[in-house]
Amino acid sequence: MTEYDNITLTTPEDGILVATLDRPDKYNALTIDMFPSMTALWQDVARDRSIRAVILTGAGKGFCSGLDLEDAAKLMTYSANEYVTLQEGFGATAAAMRRCTTPIIAAVNGPAAGAGLSLALAADIRIASTAAKFNAAFIRIGLTGGDVGSSYLLPRIVGMGVATEILLTGRFVLPDEALRIGLVTSIVEPADLMEAALATGRSIAANTPLGIRLTKQAISTNIDASSIEAALELESRNQTLAVTNADMGEALAAFIGKRAPRYTDS
Repeated sequence: MTEYDNITLTTPEDGILVATLDRPDKYNALTIDMFPSMTALWQDVARDRSIRAVILTGAGKGFCSGLDLEDAAKLMTYSANEYVTLQEGFGATAAAMRRCTTPIIAAVNGPAAGAGLSLALAADIRIASTAAKFNAAFIRIGLTGGDVGSSYLLPRIVGMGVATEILLTGRFVLPDEALRIGLVTSIVEPADLMEAALATGRSIAANTPLGIRLTKQAISTNIDASSIEAALELESRNQTLAVTNADMGEALAAFIGKRAPRYTDS
C-alpha cells in the first residue's frame, strides 16, 4: 500500500492489517497534515478486498494524544473560512473510518485524548490495555467537547447521559469504567493487547469477505434507521446478496465438515 504520514503498516497475518500511529515521542499526537493521510488510508483499505480486519494502535506508551499542541496553537490564526475547511478535513477522517466496510479494531495501548478518543470511537471494536485512558480533551483547551465525530459516536456507544457528562467535563475515563459503560469490550494487560486484538481480527477474518462487509454496513446504517421496517429491508437485501454468493456454500460446508473454509470471493 501507499506510505502514509506518520503511520506504519504491517501485515502480521493474511487478511489482517495493523496500522500504527508512529509519533511515540509525542504520544502519537496528530499533526494537521496527518488527517488527509489517515483519510486516504481508510479509503484505500476499503478498496483492498484482501484486508478483512484492521487493527489501529499507537507506537510506544500512547494510543493518540489528539491534535499536536504546536498545531493547536496555530488554530487561532485561521480565518473562519479557513478553519471551516480545516474542520471538514478533520471530520473526513472519522467519516472515512465509518464508511470503510472493513472492520476496524482499536487496540488502545495508552491515553486516547481529544481526536485520539474520536479515532477510537470511530473504530468498530475497542480493546483497551490497563494503561489506557480516555478523555474528550477539546473542551479543556477552550474548544467544545464535540469534535471529529465524538458528539455523534460517543452517545451511540455509551448512551446520552454518560456521553454528555464525559464531553462536558473533559475528565478521564479509566479502563474499569470504560468496560462498565461499554466504551471498550475488554481490558487486558499491555503485553497481551496485540494478541487480543489479533485474536478478534482472526475471528472476523474467518468469515466470508462479503458477510463481513455487509454486516458492518448494516450496523453503521441501521444505528440511524428510521424504523424497524427500514432496518429489516436492508438486512433482507444483504442476506439475499450473501445467499447468492458462492462463499456461503463453502462456509456451510466447512462448518458442517469442521474444517477451515476456503473462500473465493474478495
